[in-house]
Amino acid sequence: MKLRPLAARKVIKVLTKVGFVIVRKKGSHVILKHQDGRLIVVPDHKGEEISKGLLLKIIKDSKLSKDEFYKLAEK
Repeated sequence: MKLRPLAARKVIKVLTKVGFVIVRKKGSHVILKHQDGRLIVVPDHKGEEISKGLLLKIIKDSKLSKDEFYKLAEK
């Protein structure tokens, strides 16, 4: 599957579906934590999408495959 940029709100929504919880916001960054201790920082800049490179890192950190991530994003 080819990566395509996604809006930060959609990325945050997918991460919350797989067990991450928003622990705090600092400026335009949202910090999410999983119960096993993993942390993911998602930049939430108005009108911008998450770039392919950062999105790939977020997907890897969430321990999901690209296909799983995009299926959750489409729901």
